Amino acid sequence: MKRTSLIPMIVAAIVFVLSSGCSTHRTDVRRSLDQTVRGADSSPKVIADYQPWFGDKQHINVGYSTQDPNVLRKQIQQAKDLGIYAFAVDWYGERRPFLDRYALLQQIAAQNRFHVGLMYDETEEDNGHATDDALEAMDKAYRAYIGPSAPHRQAYLTYQGRPVIFIFPKRGHTDWSRVREQLNSWETPPLLIYKDEPPAPYGGAFDGFYAWVHPGPKGWSADGSEWGEQYLETFYQKMKNKYPDKLLVGTAWPGFNDTKASWSLNRHMDRR
Repeated sequence: MKRTSLIPMIVAAIVFVLSSGCSTHRTDVRRSLDQTVRGADSSPKVIADYQPWFGDKQHINVGYSTQDPNVLRKQIQQAKDLGIYAFAVDWYGERRPFLDRYALLQQIAAQNRFHVGLMYDETEEDNGHATDDALEAMDKAYRAYIGPSAPHRQAYLTYQGRPVIFIFPKRGHTDWSRVREQLNSWETPPLLIYKDEPPAPYGGAFDGFYAWVHPGPKGWSADGSEWGEQYLETFYQKMKNKYPDKLLVGTAWPGFNDTKASWSLNRHMDRR
């Protein structure tokens, strides 16, 4: 078995901080990230989860659009200043037209020697088409962003020469074995990285796993003090014991707050 590899990923609110243009304590944040990276491995990559929905009328108005090229250039520069290597970009294929403007972000990333990759959101619909949706999305990703004909493929996130695709599961209706079969026909088959742990029948379809914002078994606390320490400890121990031959994506988050979102469940973690 190969040694479990560690790829740190910063998720959730850190990208929102970058997006706002705030530079307060940037030096302290950079120093903390650098120390964490050096302590983990000699050559890990820090990846920030990126939500491209700002400017969409279905989401809160924060004063800018993630379809504005100037905004994207500024965000990429701020990310580079913080030592972030790439964005993992939330993507629904063609199911969410506003979010399906990933090509612009990849083009600007290529122009600025930055990297981006896809985080595919599985459909929530139980309509028997979840697998077809995933197959169609992956086909588009290959043609437009990852494959040999993609115009800005040099900016796409890779690990040991293979493109990386993160998977964000929803209802679990996708047949990932079928998807994996299609992906294996690519010129360079991608690494599929799944959130937490996949359904038992599909474990072999994935190359690694990542943690996500989670308060742990105690659930969300009213004062925001439950930040997920036990969840992370359990996740890392499970990966070590059960999946020693898979890639492990280490994860951190600087708080969480969805109270202003249209889909809010009034969840928050204190940013301390």
